[in-house]
Amino acid sequence: MTDEFEALRPLLLGLAYRMLGSMWDAEDVVQDACLRWLRTDRDGVREPRAFLATVVSRLALDRLRSARVAREAYPGPWLPEPVATDSAGPLDTAELLDTLSYATLHLMERLTPPERAVFVLRDAFEMPYAQIAEVVGASAATCRQIHRRALGHLAASRHRARPSAEEHERLLTRFLDAATGGDLAALEDVLSADITAWSDGGGKVSAARRPITGRDKVTAFVLGLTSRHEISWARFVDANGRPAVLLASGAERQLVLADTGDGRIHTLYAVRNPDKLLRVG
Repeated sequence: MTDEFEALRPLLLGLAYRMLGSMWDAEDVVQDACLRWLRTDRDGVREPRAFLATVVSRLALDRLRSARVAREAYPGPWLPEPVATDSAGPLDTAELLDTLSYATLHLMERLTPPERAVFVLRDAFEMPYAQIAEVVGASAATCRQIHRRALGHLAASRHRARPSAEEHERLLTRFLDAATGGDLAALEDVLSADITAWSDGGGKVSAARRPITGRDKVTAFVLGLTSRHEISWARFVDANGRPAVLLASGAERQLVLADTGDGRIHTLYAVRNPDKLLRVG
């Protein structure tokens, strides 16, 4: 029984992580599902994959509902926990890769728990509406409506074509070189006019308590930071399906991720909370 479960663990972790935005919580949910599996009479389970996906989805939905309350009281913006790409389960479809992207995970924070569950189960894992209905406690027809509503909430920010990983890394390299070199013109050239910068310190390290919007403000903010804090080292890591920059300034580390497109960086994410850097680099 445990061998059967372990074969499905990567897929179940990927499912729970997409629903929760936290690998810490996802691991708890999957372990709880494992205990339930060990107590299950397998004679009544025809499809272990479908059965366990439903169990994990229900547990993750319950966890997500309670987590939203804690995230509203979080000091400053709450950003998803980044993870090494190879720890997030199968990535054999474009949908699985897209729903793992950091930008998409951040956008999903706008959705209600049922909207997020339906979106992930339908788009990433192609679960039938009848099975999704069992998870969220609604009819299949209602789940179709919820899915359309979720797509509507996400559509405006997901329309850009994703550049290749190589182009994505080149944009981040240009950004890092311009920021550390204090090159105002080069920094402005790599940022979109409507860029937004997010920072998550979790109340444990210093971070901007509100998102910073607009090229001029983000440029001033970035150059102000690099002029005061020398970067000790920086290297690329593969996080959430894309290259990201892991860097250190003194004893503090942070992971810089970006949403890119059309030759520009449209959103920057600086994850500085040390508790959220345990699964990258």
